[in-house]
Amino acid sequence: MVGSTGYIGKAVVRALVNRGHGVVAFARPRSGVGGTDDEEATRQALAGADVRFGQVTRLDSLLADGGRGESFHAVICCLASRTGGVADSWRIDHQATANAIAAARHLGARQFVLLSAICVQKPLLAFQKAKGKVEEELKASGLIWSIVRPTAFFKSLAAQVESVRRGCPYVMVGDGRQAACTPISEEDLAEYMADCLERPELQNRILPIGGPGPALTARQQGELLFSLLQRPPRFLRLPMALFDVVIQVFTALNRLAPGLEDTLEYARIGRYYATESMLVWDPQTNAYCADATPSTGTDTLKDFYKRILGEGLHGQNLGDQLLWNRWRKPQP
Repeated sequence: MVGSTGYIGKAVVRALVNRGHGVVAFARPRSGVGGTDDEEATRQALAGADVRFGQVTRLDSLLADGGRGESFHAVICCLASRTGGVADSWRIDHQATANAIAAARHLGARQFVLLSAICVQKPLLAFQKAKGKVEEELKASGLIWSIVRPTAFFKSLAAQVESVRRGCPYVMVGDGRQAACTPISEEDLAEYMADCLERPELQNRILPIGGPGPALTARQQGELLFSLLQRPPRFLRLPMALFDVVIQVFTALNRLAPGLEDTLEYARIGRYYATESMLVWDPQTNAYCADATPSTGTDTLKDFYKRILGEGLHGQNLGDQLLWNRWRKPQP
């Protein structure tokens, strides 16, 4: 398995180990947010798996350090760019994932399960285009494939919990009704990905998947959080035009002094998630459709909010994916 130390990857390792699978987890020597976890910490986080270390950006390392001349039944890939920057997206979401597909074939694997994203269905950003390209390469690889496209993760909706708890308003773009999602927990998604190894109906298919419950807009997410805190809702509305102005400014600056591609991309990412729903896109109606978005599992966003309000955000830190952390140089 590659991408084993990420938010979803660790949950997938647990699910596979609990089902009795023999798991080889491939990881960087330094992993975690900001590369703070050493090899021993990684082994503890992936207990039950045979943890091997190397560089997923190098096919020779995947084969020698990960494969070690052994044969494998399947490969699960949970790789994802940590920032969504242009170069990092093509380096990780495309090339490193393509390396994993090539390694799977070299090591005799018959099956490949890829964690993608539901927004690949409407690609406007670099990481979406990179994921879309490698999806096509996987489908042409000759392997039995499953492409899992989840909706929003619970973690991605946790960023404002602490600030709201401290008395701040819930920040949203416009009236908070432009976009909706059916969020899914890491445990429910991990079980679904493990199912892809065992259920033929989930193979050789693109699989959009969300969690249980109705689709929720940003406003509804904020209202839910305030109701659990037993407070009247307080919202701070940001104008959509703010993103457009920022994008225009950085586009002009990048023409004058190239090198601001990632800063410009982060602004585009912010606008995309403020305006595009994480639901299945229906090309016939030219609209997102909650009813057409499959669901799995039992964990609801309400349960998640209750849990982190009581226990804190341990394990739910957005780290390098938090907007203001994206400007940090990614770890190799």
